[in-house]
Amino acid sequence: MERRKFLQIGAGTAGAMLIPVFGNAIAAEDLLKPMAASAKKVLADTAMGAATQAGASYCDVRIGRYLNQFIITRDLNVESINNTESSGVGIRVIADGAYGFASTNSMTADGIAQAARQAVAIAKANAKLQIEPVRLAPVKGVGEVAWATPIKKDWRTLPVKEKADMLIAANKAGLDAGANFMTASLFQINQQKYFASTDGSYIDQDVHRLWAPINATAVDQKTGKFRSRGGLGAPASMGYEYFDARAEDKVRAAGGVTTLYTKSYDIVEDARLAGKQAREKLSAKSVEPGKYDLVLSPEHLFLTIHENVGHPTELDRVLGYEANYAGTSFVGLDKWQSKKFKYGAERVNFVADRTTPGSLGLIGYDDEGVPAKQWDIIRDGILVNYQATRDQAHIIGEKESHGCSYADSWSTVQFQRMPNVSLEPGKARLTPDEMVKDVKKGIYILGRGSYSIDQQRYNFQFGGTLYYEIKNGKITGPLEDVAYQANTQEFWNACSAICDERDWRMGGSFFDGKGQPSQVSAVSHGSSTTRFNGINVINTARKIG
Repeated sequence: MERRKFLQIGAGTAGAMLIPVFGNAIAAEDLLKPMAASAKKVLADTAMGAATQAGASYCDVRIGRYLNQFIITRDLNVESINNTESSGVGIRVIADGAYGFASTNSMTADGIAQAARQAVAIAKANAKLQIEPVRLAPVKGVGEVAWATPIKKDWRTLPVKEKADMLIAANKAGLDAGANFMTASLFQINQQKYFASTDGSYIDQDVHRLWAPINATAVDQKTGKFRSRGGLGAPASMGYEYFDARAEDKVRAAGGVTTLYTKSYDIVEDARLAGKQAREKLSAKSVEPGKYDLVLSPEHLFLTIHENVGHPTELDRVLGYEANYAGTSFVGLDKWQSKKFKYGAERVNFVADRTTPGSLGLIGYDDEGVPAKQWDIIRDGILVNYQATRDQAHIIGEKESHGCSYADSWSTVQFQRMPNVSLEPGKARLTPDEMVKDVKKGIYILGRGSYSIDQQRYNFQFGGTLYYEIKNGKITGPLEDVAYQANTQEFWNACSAICDERDWRMGGSFFDGKGQPSQVSAVSHGSSTTRFNGINVINTARKIG
């Protein structure tokens, strides 16, 4: 039987993260034992043959081996090491115009054929209640192909001790710099995904992702007041070479207030800065509420993009399919059909893709066999498209899927998930320092923090990790207790400047939840440092009465 549990990890003032862990515990050396593609093809053909014989007009088969290694540390101690594996087959069919799905971890011809017949039986039962038949946008079969995340160092081949030592070194650096408590974790994922369909595709993919979140907490022993500073490194689809920090991948933040990272991550340096800055936050000035021009770094803005651009433009949410869990969307089909819905200022352009190197959304093909691609969501401030799968494409007049189908396991059915959704850089040359010079009264915000957003992804509130006051074109010092409030449309229409492509980099969500039963996916959002004028800022430390 497959095990599914959650690790609870302290995350300072942001509360705690519940991290899903799928599969059965295995020894680290067992991570390097893949199944041959030829064996997977035999199993897939068995499933498709059984489904077709039972009455299916379409069948796709996903054979998956999902490997995780999670290492959790606190201060100078290793708290847990989890190596897990989950393997099996998921079979989706269309029969009598309706979907059916079944899965099995019995990797035998008989077990897979039985699951295929079960999927067809479920489809035929569903057809009795189906209002209209499933319509799949066409996709050309690609035959036998393979795709893999480009990596130089495979995390599965490296000793666990080497990784744990890196995390402990980061914690020690943070403690030495002023933190009272430090946490550092390493999440490493390998998804070996084989997709086959009656359209004629046999796609073997090897996907790698990793993330190393840190958190520093400093405490004022006299008052009991505490402040935290999270890490500024992004999760990535890369190999372990991501931790081979290179000087050319370090970015000086506006005003030199901290160091930021692009294609590699110096976790020890970031932890040292986190410890120092968590201590400094204890004596930072509390913000005065009011209207400010906000200068938002990509390490912060990615989450705002995720919540108020990425989620509301998911077509299943627009259609109400997510209404029972996490809401609907304020950008209904009528707004798209008008061809003039002003989502943001004219300089605001959002592109969706599954192709950006290093991004969490990077794949060769989605879980319906659709090749990865790029398309516009918002162009010149106007809503021009959504995110769609094969069975949704006809609803918005598209001739092909956007390639947005994903399942987090062989045992779960694929459905519409967010691709990378990124803000294009500004066209004029502009650095963050130059952007700050034009601000009379503002706040520079870096890193993710707490947030709240309504079910339609319209009204929201966001905080960050680091805040700096801007007065008359200069960064004057740190602030605390900052959160900004707006609605999505007024916020993006207040976008007054975007730094150029030299400043563009990605942040990302490694465990993005959606659906019932809930599934997780990983997605990146890129941007350059961006300014928004006249945004309402509140003081989160003030109490009513």
